[in-house]
Amino acid sequence: MSLLEVEGLVAGYGMVSVLDGLSLSVDEGEAIVVLGANGAGKTTTLRAISGMIPSRGSIRFDGREVSGRRPDQLLVAGMAHVPQGRGTITALTVEENLRIGASSRRDGDVEADLESWYQTFPRLGERRDQLAGSMSGGEQQMLAIARALVSRPKLVLLDEPSLGLAPLVTSEVFSRVAELVSQTGTAVLLVEQNAELALDFASRGYVLEAGRIVAEGTAGELHANDAIRRAYLGIDP
Repeated sequence: MSLLEVEGLVAGYGMVSVLDGLSLSVDEGEAIVVLGANGAGKTTTLRAISGMIPSRGSIRFDGREVSGRRPDQLLVAGMAHVPQGRGTITALTVEENLRIGASSRRDGDVEADLESWYQTFPRLGERRDQLAGSMSGGEQQMLAIARALVSRPKLVLLDEPSLGLAPLVTSEVFSRVAELVSQTGTAVLLVEQNAELALDFASRGYVLEAGRIVAEGTAGELHANDAIRRAYLGIDP
Protein backbone atom coordinates (compact mmCIF):
# COMPACT_ATOMS: atom_id res chain seq x y z
CA MET A 1 0.00 0.00 0.00
CA SER A 2 1.29 3.45 -0.92
CA LEU A 3 1.67 6.18 1.69
CA LEU A 4 -0.47 8.50 -0.46
CA GLU A 5 -3.07 7.24 -2.94
CA VAL A 6 -5.10 9.76 -4.92
CA GLU A 7 -7.86 8.52 -7.24
CA GLY A 8 -10.28 10.47 -9.40
CA LEU A 9 -9.41 13.83 -7.85
CA VAL A 10 -11.61 16.70 -9.04
CA ALA A 11 -11.00 20.24 -7.78
CA GLY A 12 -11.05 23.88 -8.82
CA TYR A 13 -12.03 27.36 -7.76
CA GLY A 14 -15.68 28.36 -7.68
CA MET A 15 -17.27 27.33 -10.96
CA VAL A 16 -13.89 26.78 -12.64
CA SER A 17 -12.77 23.13 -12.68
CA VAL A 18 -9.00 22.58 -12.78
CA LEU A 19 -8.41 18.91 -11.95
CA ASP A 20 -10.33 16.33 -13.94
CA GLY A 21 -10.09 12.89 -12.37
CA LEU A 22 -6.41 12.99 -11.42
CA SER A 23 -4.79 9.90 -9.89
CA LEU A 24 -1.30 9.46 -8.44
CA SER A 25 0.55 7.70 -5.63
CA VAL A 26 3.59 8.23 -3.42
CA ASP A 27 5.31 5.41 -1.54
CA GLU A 28 6.98 5.76 1.83
CA GLY A 29 10.32 7.56 1.53
CA GLU A 30 9.78 8.25 -2.17
CA ALA A 31 10.47 11.56 -3.93
CA ILE A 32 7.90 12.25 -6.66
CA VAL A 33 7.69 15.26 -8.98
CA VAL A 34 4.64 16.66 -10.78
CA LEU A 35 5.61 18.52 -13.96
CA GLY A 36 3.66 20.49 -16.55
CA ALA A 37 3.13 23.88 -18.13
CA ASN A 38 1.77 26.90 -16.28
CA GLY A 39 -1.94 26.44 -15.67
CA ALA A 40 -1.79 22.64 -15.90
CA GLY A 41 -3.07 22.26 -12.32
CA LYS A 42 0.11 21.45 -10.41
CA THR A 43 -0.41 23.85 -7.50
CA THR A 44 -4.12 22.98 -7.39
CA THR A 45 -3.13 19.32 -7.00
CA LEU A 46 -1.13 20.02 -3.85
CA ARG A 47 -3.77 22.37 -2.46
CA ALA A 48 -6.49 19.76 -2.93
CA ILE A 49 -4.44 16.96 -1.38
CA SER A 50 -3.55 19.08 1.67
CA GLY A 51 -7.14 20.22 2.25
CA MET A 52 -6.60 23.86 1.31
CA ILE A 53 -9.42 23.76 -1.27
CA PRO A 54 -12.51 21.52 -1.57
CA SER A 55 -12.24 18.46 -3.77
CA ARG A 56 -14.01 15.28 -4.83
CA GLY A 57 -12.51 11.86 -5.24
CA SER A 58 -10.46 9.65 -2.95
CA ILE A 59 -7.39 10.75 -1.00
CA ARG A 60 -5.94 7.99 1.16
CA PHE A 61 -3.03 8.82 3.41
CA ASP A 62 -1.20 6.30 5.58
CA GLY A 63 -3.99 3.80 5.03
CA ARG A 64 -6.88 6.14 5.86
CA GLU A 65 -9.33 8.11 3.78
CA VAL A 66 -8.61 11.80 4.45
CA SER A 67 -10.79 13.55 1.87
CA GLY A 68 -12.42 16.60 3.42
CA ARG A 69 -9.99 16.96 6.30
CA ARG A 70 -8.59 20.38 7.19
CA PRO A 71 -4.88 21.19 6.72
CA ASP A 72 -4.30 21.24 10.50
CA GLN A 73 -5.83 17.77 10.83
CA LEU A 74 -3.63 16.48 8.03
CA LEU A 75 -0.56 18.02 9.69
CA VAL A 76 -1.31 16.07 12.86
CA ALA A 77 -1.72 12.94 10.70
CA GLY A 78 1.76 13.49 9.22
CA MET A 79 1.28 15.55 6.03
CA ALA A 80 3.02 18.95 5.78
CA HIS A 81 2.66 21.49 2.98
CA VAL A 82 5.17 24.18 1.92
CA PRO A 83 3.01 26.39 -0.34
CA GLN A 84 4.10 28.42 -3.31
CA GLY A 85 5.55 31.72 -2.10
CA ARG A 86 6.98 30.06 1.02
CA GLY A 87 4.17 30.97 3.44
CA THR A 88 6.38 32.06 6.33
CA ILE A 89 4.72 34.28 8.92
CA THR A 90 6.72 37.39 8.22
CA ALA A 91 5.77 39.24 11.41
CA LEU A 92 7.19 36.45 13.59
CA THR A 93 10.80 35.54 14.25
CA VAL A 94 12.58 32.53 12.80
CA GLU A 95 12.24 30.62 16.05
CA GLU A 96 8.57 31.52 16.45
CA ASN A 97 7.90 30.19 12.93
CA LEU A 98 9.68 26.93 13.76
CA ARG A 99 7.77 26.52 17.03
CA ILE A 100 4.50 26.91 15.15
CA GLY A 101 5.67 24.12 12.85
CA ALA A 102 6.29 21.91 15.88
CA SER A 103 2.98 22.78 17.58
CA SER A 104 1.32 19.53 16.48
CA ARG A 105 3.92 17.43 18.28
CA ARG A 106 3.40 15.99 21.75
CA ASP A 107 6.89 14.57 22.41
CA GLY A 108 9.75 16.03 24.41
CA ASP A 109 12.29 16.34 21.58
CA VAL A 110 11.23 19.69 20.13
CA GLU A 111 14.08 21.70 21.67
CA ALA A 112 16.68 19.24 20.39
CA ASP A 113 15.06 19.29 16.94
CA LEU A 114 15.18 23.09 16.81
CA GLU A 115 18.89 23.02 17.49
CA SER A 116 19.30 20.33 14.85
CA TRP A 117 17.59 22.54 12.26
CA TYR A 118 19.81 25.46 13.19
CA GLN A 119 22.77 23.21 12.41
CA THR A 120 21.20 22.01 9.15
CA PHE A 121 20.49 25.59 8.04
CA PRO A 122 23.17 27.65 9.85
CA ARG A 123 21.74 30.92 8.53
CA LEU A 124 18.53 30.23 10.42
CA GLY A 125 20.54 29.75 13.59
CA GLU A 126 22.28 33.05 13.06
CA ARG A 127 18.89 34.75 12.57
CA ARG A 128 16.73 32.90 15.10
CA ASP A 129 15.56 36.15 16.73
CA GLN A 130 15.15 38.01 13.42
CA LEU A 131 11.74 38.64 11.84
CA ALA A 132 11.14 36.23 8.96
CA GLY A 133 9.99 39.06 6.72
CA SER A 134 13.38 40.78 6.94
CA MET A 135 15.27 37.80 5.50
CA SER A 136 16.19 37.06 1.89
CA GLY A 137 14.04 34.88 -0.32
CA GLY A 138 16.42 31.94 -0.01
CA GLU A 139 16.50 32.21 3.77
CA GLN A 140 12.71 32.35 3.92
CA GLN A 141 12.50 29.25 1.72
CA MET A 142 14.87 27.40 4.06
CA LEU A 143 12.70 28.51 7.00
CA ALA A 144 9.50 27.34 5.30
CA ILE A 145 11.00 23.91 4.63
CA ALA A 146 12.42 23.61 8.14
CA ARG A 147 9.08 24.68 9.64
CA ALA A 148 7.31 21.92 7.69
CA LEU A 149 9.87 19.23 8.51
CA VAL A 150 10.16 20.09 12.22
CA SER A 151 6.68 18.58 12.55
CA ARG A 152 8.31 15.24 11.62
CA PRO A 153 5.90 14.53 8.75
CA LYS A 154 5.66 11.29 6.82
CA LEU A 155 5.00 13.28 3.65
CA VAL A 156 5.89 16.87 2.69
CA LEU A 157 4.28 18.66 -0.26
CA LEU A 158 6.70 21.16 -1.82
CA ASP A 159 5.28 23.75 -4.22
CA GLU A 160 7.85 25.50 -6.45
CA PRO A 161 10.70 25.72 -3.89
CA SER A 162 12.98 27.35 -6.51
CA LEU A 163 10.54 30.19 -7.29
CA GLY A 164 12.33 33.54 -7.24
CA LEU A 165 15.63 32.12 -6.01
CA ALA A 166 19.07 32.55 -7.54
CA PRO A 167 20.50 29.35 -9.09
CA LEU A 168 23.13 28.87 -6.36
CA VAL A 169 20.54 29.29 -3.60
CA THR A 170 18.19 26.90 -5.40
CA SER A 171 20.94 24.26 -5.60
CA GLU A 172 21.63 24.65 -1.89
CA VAL A 173 17.95 24.30 -0.97
CA PHE A 174 17.50 21.16 -3.10
CA SER A 175 20.74 19.68 -1.78
CA ARG A 176 19.62 20.17 1.82
CA VAL A 177 16.19 18.71 1.15
CA ALA A 178 17.70 15.67 -0.59
CA GLU A 179 19.98 15.08 2.42
CA LEU A 180 17.07 15.35 4.85
CA VAL A 181 14.85 13.03 2.84
CA SER A 182 17.66 10.48 2.75
CA GLN A 183 18.30 10.78 6.48
CA THR A 184 14.70 10.82 7.72
CA GLY A 185 12.84 8.71 5.15
CA THR A 186 10.31 11.50 4.63
CA ALA A 187 8.39 11.18 1.35
CA VAL A 188 8.17 14.22 -0.93
CA LEU A 189 5.59 15.26 -3.52
CA LEU A 190 7.23 18.10 -5.43
CA VAL A 191 5.83 20.63 -7.90
CA GLU A 192 8.65 22.39 -9.76
CA GLN A 193 9.06 24.38 -12.99
CA ASN A 194 12.78 23.60 -13.23
CA ALA A 195 12.35 20.20 -14.87
CA GLU A 196 16.05 19.33 -15.05
CA LEU A 197 16.53 20.01 -11.35
CA ALA A 198 13.32 18.23 -10.38
CA LEU A 199 14.13 15.08 -12.35
CA ASP A 200 17.59 14.96 -10.77
CA PHE A 201 15.92 15.14 -7.35
CA ALA A 202 13.00 12.76 -7.82
CA SER A 203 12.92 9.04 -8.48
CA ARG A 204 9.62 9.10 -10.36
CA GLY A 205 7.32 11.68 -11.91
CA TYR A 206 3.98 12.59 -13.43
CA VAL A 207 3.32 15.03 -16.27
CA LEU A 208 0.13 17.04 -15.93
CA GLU A 209 -1.85 18.72 -18.72
CA ALA A 210 -5.22 20.46 -18.29
CA GLY A 211 -5.86 18.74 -14.97
CA ARG A 212 -5.05 15.21 -16.18
CA ILE A 213 -1.99 12.99 -15.94
CA VAL A 214 -0.75 12.50 -19.51
CA ALA A 215 2.53 10.69 -18.76
CA GLU A 216 4.28 9.00 -15.86
CA GLY A 217 7.43 7.02 -15.28
CA THR A 218 10.80 7.01 -13.63
CA ALA A 219 12.77 10.24 -13.70
CA GLY A 220 15.13 8.66 -16.22
CA GLU A 221 12.29 7.57 -18.53
CA LEU A 222 10.69 11.03 -18.52
CA HIS A 223 14.00 12.74 -19.10
CA ALA A 224 14.86 10.44 -22.00
CA ASN A 225 11.53 10.79 -23.82
CA ASP A 226 12.08 13.41 -26.55
CA ALA A 227 8.37 14.06 -27.09
CA ILE A 228 7.78 14.71 -23.40
CA ARG A 229 10.92 16.82 -23.17
CA ARG A 230 9.76 19.09 -25.99
CA ALA A 231 6.05 19.28 -25.21
CA TYR A 232 5.95 19.43 -21.44
CA LEU A 233 9.35 19.91 -19.88
CA GLY A 234 10.76 22.74 -21.94
CA ILE A 235 13.96 20.79 -22.52
CA ASP A 236 15.46 20.48 -26.02
CA PRO A 237 16.49 16.95 -27.02
